[in-house]
Amino acid sequence: MVSVALPQMSESGPPDPLARLGKRLDRARSTRGGEPVAGPDAAGGQQAMGLGLRIGVEFVVAVVMATGLGWALDRWLGTRPWGTIVLFFLGVGAGMTSVYRAVTGIKMAVGYRRLDAPEREPAKDEQDDEE
Repeated sequence: MVSVALPQMSESGPPDPLARLGKRLDRARSTRGGEPVAGPDAAGGQQAMGLGLRIGVEFVVAVVMATGLGWALDRWLGTRPWGTIVLFFLGVGAGMTSVYRAVTGIKMAVGYRRLDAPEREPAKDEQDDEE
């Protein structure tokens, strides 16, 4: 007969793997000086990713909407494929304008001035003299 030695079980049970992981993380943080692992620039990276996603979505939506409108006009007027082609390029132009505005920080409609722009004094020619 072969006898097999079984490991002895202690009354405390097996160590909790999450508790061990927590202790290892605490030790690692103390050696790094308490800095977060992602670094101080994590918020900047998230803002950049959000801006990139916004730019991409705005560009694609502008092109798809313009092309769809061109296709619908072509079917209605019977001018295939000219309406689709023309409005496709107009959609690309509108998308590029949207990308330019997002990148340069222009967040207003055409014709409005920026809030952070300094007030412009009217020129002598523009002033109304009632004298």
